[in-house]
Amino acid sequence: MARQTSGSTKVSRFARKPKDPSKPGRFAQIKQGYGFAKQVDPKITQWMVGAAALVLLVMVAIGLITGHPWYFLIIGIPLAALAALLVMSRRTDRGAYAMIEGKPGATMAALSSIRRGGWYIEQQPIAADGRPRGQDYTGVATLYRAVGRPGVVLVAEGPTARAKKLLVEERRKVERLASGAPVITLRVAEGESDDPEQISVRKLASKVQRLKPVLTKEEVTVVNKRLKAMSGLRTGIPAGMDPTRARVDRKGMRGR
Repeated sequence: MARQTSGSTKVSRFARKPKDPSKPGRFAQIKQGYGFAKQVDPKITQWMVGAAALVLLVMVAIGLITGHPWYFLIIGIPLAALAALLVMSRRTDRGAYAMIEGKPGATMAALSSIRRGGWYIEQQPIAADGRPRGQDYTGVATLYRAVGRPGVVLVAEGPTARAKKLLVEERRKVERLASGAPVITLRVAEGESDDPEQISVRKLASKVQRLKPVLTKEEVTVVNKRLKAMSGLRTGIPAGMDPTRARVDRKGMRGR
């Protein structure tokens, strides 16, 4: 007896998912990433070629020593391409952060680059101290918050005295509302300093991601909800301030 077939076609769970036409392919992503890298570092081509050539030379040298030059050359080609892409990634990161260093919103741009770890990151300042002069926000200190398993991370940027004031005030609020949750305070600034809270914007994301987990995922959710409820009552954010004016262009860097 023939098996009856239903009107709908059953798709195997092992079948390949249809390609999303809105997403660029791998080579298109690499091309897009290279275009962005060229903008932030005009010498990126020389660095990439140099890295690839160095890897090839090393592999050929090993091949000559072992008596198998062609074998090591074939292995060296993909390794050289990988080395070029790694150099592009590193130089692009460095150039992108150089573009936003010292600009209002640089902290938010750096925190937004965090993709792993289950962090809850506020997409706008939770507090500010100072008033802008027209479109000049350099005299305004702003405070940002990230909540994750290491605890509550408060990051301030702007004039030193105002930034430290924001950190002290917000720390008290957090310790009152989320008693028991660790509170880490950081202040984004460039240059050398003995202040343990100070960190450069290019090191901020890696610093946050390396913090030791303390809370459970459930505790993180509870703490974040409490703090978000408090954030709904925030005041002092300058009208019209765009905290994301300075961005790390992550879209342009996806080709890495």
